[in-house]
Amino acid sequence: MSISDWLISLEGTPQGHDVALILAIMAAFLHAVFGALQKGRHDPWLSRGAIDASYGLMAMPFALFVVPWPEPHMWPIFAGAFLIHLGYKLLQAFAYTKGAYTVVYPVVRGTGPLFTVFGAYLIFGETFTLGQWFGVLVLLSGIFGLAFYNYMYLVQDRATLMPALWLAFATGLFVALYTTYDAYGIRATQDPFTFLAWFFFIDGIAIPPIAYMHYKRMSNPPALPPLALRGIVGAFIAFASFGSIMLATRLDKVGEAAILRETSTVFAALIGWLVLKETVGPRRIALMSLIALGAVIVEFAG
Repeated sequence: MSISDWLISLEGTPQGHDVALILAIMAAFLHAVFGALQKGRHDPWLSRGAIDASYGLMAMPFALFVVPWPEPHMWPIFAGAFLIHLGYKLLQAFAYTKGAYTVVYPVVRGTGPLFTVFGAYLIFGETFTLGQWFGVLVLLSGIFGLAFYNYMYLVQDRATLMPALWLAFATGLFVALYTTYDAYGIRATQDPFTFLAWFFFIDGIAIPPIAYMHYKRMSNPPALPPLALRGIVGAFIAFASFGSIMLATRLDKVGEAAILRETSTVFAALIGWLVLKETVGPRRIALMSLIALGAVIVEFAG
């Protein structure tokens, strides 16, 4: 039995639910690492361009020669995914350019799952129990509390913080849109790896030319080898992170997977503290604990 056949056999089963839980938590950690790569040492546009170019080139041979060819009805779905993700990435790059990572990231990740839950209800007919809604409120109170605390006490990027927050909110809406849309897309094809391979191949096309033009306009552009290395590392993280959450949405409920992925905010705050040297204190640790608690409640109240 192939990996694809094994995964398909788990859809809608208790074992599939457990595998989806593991995949969603893994995606949360990797997504925080991915966000830090884009916000860290290099300009966000250059980092994103290097990552997209890397994963597009890596996915190309798998899309063309390894996975089953997409069914005809998948091409319009891929076109829609391309446009939605392009909008998401443009908004995210602008937000990271304007604001501190530990402020922008919680707002993006808090807005996304809230609207994804509603989208999953409208498209897939998924419902949450009262206990799960309480968990959602606990998680979102931690996420938005963390963003508000950062807004009040962090001093860097103060002049551009309000535009950054609005951009982060808009980015979160696109997170909800692509999470729901991609869950529809990966369920629309027989082999889930067909969707993933072609998604990464197509998705890697748009941002690299934009990043190249940005690079050419820079008065002091960075050296290319470290940037290329960041792109390659980011590509592998993207494969694992996005692939994990998409497989989770195929195996189990889209809304639950989206909520569990937002524990990435906890990982992001830790990365911001340990790697990016941004301030973390007891109040922020308490807020991060709320996020984790909310995710636990959503899981066990289902």
